[in-house]
Amino acid sequence: MRPRNRTGESFYAWEGDTLIVNILGKPGSPRDAIGKPHGTQLRVSVTAAPVGGRATDHMLRFLAPLFGVPVHRIEVVFGQEQVHKQLRIHQPTRLPAVFRSAEEL
Repeated sequence: MRPRNRTGESFYAWEGDTLIVNILGKPGSPRDAIGKPHGTQLRVSVTAAPVGGRATDHMLRFLAPLFGVPVHRIEVVFGQEQVHKQLRIHQPTRLPAVFRSAEEL
């Protein structure tokens, strides 16, 4: 079972072997980090500045090894230049701890 907010929605879903994740980005942070879920979004902080989509590009490079995929297997569905975004991670080979603990709930 996935963690759910008050409306019963989760920050992620599976579509076959593709993981769909809703992100609340925080560019210009002191360090790159995955935070806790915030409603239907997962907080992800990155050190890159929010200029021309560079923070999102940096986020993809940060997240790729955590999911065990090359960067090209992460697709930005929407939000390339916004803090609210959705990612599709094709065939992840591992999951960060926040996903594993979410499955245990």
